[in-house]
Amino acid sequence: MSTCPSGHDSASDDYCDVCGLPIPATPVEEVAQQPSRDAAPAEPDAGATACPNCQATNPPNALFCEACGYDFTTGSMPRPFTPPTIDSILDLGSGGSGPSGTPEAKPAAPADAPIAPPLEDGWVAEVWIDPDWYADQESTDPLPSAGVPTVVQLRTTSILVGRTSRSRGIHPDIDLVADNGISRRHCQLTTDGTRWWVEDLGSSNGTYLGTIGSLPKDPLPAGEKREIGPDGRVYLGAWTRLVVRRATPGEF
Repeated sequence: MSTCPSGHDSASDDYCDVCGLPIPATPVEEVAQQPSRDAAPAEPDAGATACPNCQATNPPNALFCEACGYDFTTGSMPRPFTPPTIDSILDLGSGGSGPSGTPEAKPAAPADAPIAPPLEDGWVAEVWIDPDWYADQESTDPLPSAGVPTVVQLRTTSILVGRTSRSRGIHPDIDLVADNGISRRHCQLTTDGTRWWVEDLGSSNGTYLGTIGSLPKDPLPAGEKREIGPDGRVYLGAWTRLVVRRATPGEF
């Protein structure tokens, strides 16, 4: 058994098993002069470093606290130990191995990967800035130029309408980010392949369903699906109007 300069007992005689400091060779004649284990402990080294986290005494040239792992170089607190979960253990046990024999990481699914069944027929949604709806809402936001409708391809049987939020992981199929009157998750469009329904998702300003020639006055009850008729128009936000229709040749 060897003793390092910090006073630790080490089974290794070259580097301390506890703190890693090199252990100098001890001449045989000095062994007899070393104090016994029953002797009073020596005074701590004047250059010893006290850990600011746990107050343990460390060698002057220590990089980390021997007691708690505090980093003397960067001042970083010790990272708490996180025990492995059952799922992570099972994943490592059941996963495949790479060329080096280590478990292969499972590829993560894209955040915006659709989970609804794909549509067999071509459908689109016309997104238009409606000046009449804007005037009815009395919004303080300036009205953009109406122009021609934007045509959005509908590829699945469930379509989220709202505004993108990367921080919350919200990526709507119909992104109406320019209209501040629209919630992040505003409403949902669903279909059986022939008919379409709209459902408000608890939006701040409501979802309205009207027809050609008339503006709706009452919002849809949140969580209740309403069928969009052949002449149906979905109104939402400060100026947005949606029309769902079958795609024409060249639009899909």
